[in-house]
Amino acid sequence: MPELPEVEAMKRVLEPQVQGFTIQDIVVYRPEIIEHPFADEFCGRLIGQIFDRVERRGKFLLLWLESGGHVVLHLRMTGCLLVMPADMPEEKHTHLVFRLSNGKELRYSDTRRFGRFWLISDGETDTYSGIEKLGVEPLASECSAEYLRERLGKRKKAIKECLLDQSIVAGIGNIYSDEILFEARLHPARPASSLTEKEWERLAAAIPRQLAYFIEKNKMTPEEYLETKGRDYRNTPFLQVYGREGKACSVCGGNLRRMVIGGRGSTYCPVCQEGLKERF
Repeated sequence: MPELPEVEAMKRVLEPQVQGFTIQDIVVYRPEIIEHPFADEFCGRLIGQIFDRVERRGKFLLLWLESGGHVVLHLRMTGCLLVMPADMPEEKHTHLVFRLSNGKELRYSDTRRFGRFWLISDGETDTYSGIEKLGVEPLASECSAEYLRERLGKRKKAIKECLLDQSIVAGIGNIYSDEILFEARLHPARPASSLTEKEWERLAAAIPRQLAYFIEKNKMTPEEYLETKGRDYRNTPFLQVYGREGKACSVCGGNLRRMVIGGRGSTYCPVCQEGLKERF
């Protein structure tokens, strides 16, 4: 699933390519991906509208219109948006196409068809997408050690599970929770209630540092993005623990291990992220 750095990379590539252009037509191949309103009304209300800007909130993309309304998109597992010349063959599993006034098309493809769209009119409250339930942005100053401790400090759940709770911090998924905890030197199975003040501070510092680092590593030009069909994220060579079970830790040289926490795989260094036995 695309996490915050990947969604941010998509946002930065797409915004200058759609900004200021009119939606002249919409083709919907899979109406079920449009959650609100029904597909016919969704298209009718959008045709003739002009894209103003693109924003990200957690793992959501928001495509704002000059009229003030906006389209909300959650990519889920395999969703992808591409701006392509109209004469370029459509990707397999293309489900929605916005035909733009510059002769290009904004196309949405999704192999597993879990992604969803919502159209929110100007002045309408978004009670549909779930975006109102999101916690703070991890790159914002509000995501402080004090905030994390207040929201998580009494929980007995593993800190790894807590980082995946979108109602606390928006946008962190399985990949970057592993990287953040490695940077913070925290064992992923540690109960959140066991963290000390210094450990909350380390965690609060690691969250924006790691996400900003991977946003930078995922940076690409529109040409590179199109060439790779938006799916060649560049984080893999820079991951320290995620997906590296059995390989050497980049810090201590020991073997990285994998365990399952809350149904999710978690890779960690038992030396650098020690503390499970010693602390509780």
